[in-house]
Amino acid sequence: MNRYATWGNALKGLMRLGETGVVLAETGIDWMRGKRPPTPRLMRQTFERLGATYVKLGQFIASSPSLFPPEFVNEFQHCLDRTSPLPFHVVREVLQEELKQPLSAIFAEIDESPLASASIAQVHAAKLVTGEHVVIKIQRPGVENILLTDLNFIYWATALFEKSFPKLKFASLSAIVTEIQACMMEEVDFYKEAANIAQFTEFLQATGNQLAVAPKVYPHASGLRVLTMERFYGVPLTDLETIRKYTRDPANTLVSAMNTWFASLMYCESFHADLHAGNLMVLTDGRIGFIDFGIVGRIAPDTWAATMGFMESIGEGNFEKMADSMVRIGMTGKKVDTALLAKDLQGMYQTMTVVDPAHVLNGAINDSEINKLMMDVVAVGERHGIRFPRAFALLFKQILYFDRYIKILAPDMELFADDRLQMFGKPDMENKLKRLH
Repeated sequence: MNRYATWGNALKGLMRLGETGVVLAETGIDWMRGKRPPTPRLMRQTFERLGATYVKLGQFIASSPSLFPPEFVNEFQHCLDRTSPLPFHVVREVLQEELKQPLSAIFAEIDESPLASASIAQVHAAKLVTGEHVVIKIQRPGVENILLTDLNFIYWATALFEKSFPKLKFASLSAIVTEIQACMMEEVDFYKEAANIAQFTEFLQATGNQLAVAPKVYPHASGLRVLTMERFYGVPLTDLETIRKYTRDPANTLVSAMNTWFASLMYCESFHADLHAGNLMVLTDGRIGFIDFGIVGRIAPDTWAATMGFMESIGEGNFEKMADSMVRIGMTGKKVDTALLAKDLQGMYQTMTVVDPAHVLNGAINDSEINKLMMDVVAVGERHGIRFPRAFALLFKQILYFDRYIKILAPDMELFADDRLQMFGKPDMENKLKRLH
């Protein structure tokens, strides 16, 4: 990078700090004028005004009940990631800069109206000159510099805060910001997203899974800030009425999707960590399409086994098993009295609206109740010196969402008592994979 580019980035960074200062000042003025919503809501609304970095930070808070107070976790469930679409001439400039050849040599046509627009990127439908229908994920110009500027500002602010209040309970904020920075910088590296897709595709091939598919990536039409992928045609997994046009057995389709994801936890280098209903499609040929691999996670097999034991214990109402699983999942520097932990867990469930733990996974609970359950469990664990890794919250919530999909597509199925669900993969899978690799 030449010195002019360096100075340009520095100037953009200063401008971004100025924009941040203006938003914070406006928030302060509104506060002085009497516009004073609860602090979590004020913070969430301010984050949405500040844009990409803070929206992603808000989403991180929403999925991290082991790190943040419950009122903030609940409020940031509503953090919206929607922005005005980029003008098409800007999209064209990014494509030309990234692909370094005339667009007419790659694309026969590009739809100027985006299919979706978010803080990091927006997506356009297109057609390659070779005839394939694709979608192009285009990163917003300057978003990487904005992320770096914002995260450096947040890091130094939190470091100063920690130094000023060393006895604060949440005194590891700068370490959390460092973790967030690593996650966000991966999300703006489309080479890594392409690699995530390749790993998942290799996993499907190695396990002989022909029921699920990830989009094909076109490397010649992709780069660091541009990702061109096969376009999938279908509907979200939870669109029951339309799904019936593509598959005779929606319940079996759901089973296939869940078994694929469960197996990926054990046999793929990474697992899809953002598998809401919008990222699972039932394609027109009946296969399950997994899309959007920008956020992935990694988990050790023994941690996954402990997590499954924990989830099973909820359905069984087995608090001793739940306590033992929590100890195996979490990080602790002291010996935990599992009998006392089990007693506290039982007391927690007796105070819930849904008293019978066998009914917690009954599809009737909403998002706020799911989050409350997660945070209550985390709080009990913390009292016993257990701190959960963030991956646990992601897995826990995903399992609860799968149970919700079951209530829509297969209401007679029981999550932990259906022989069709293979939560640890096929018995012979490990040996099969060893032979393949």
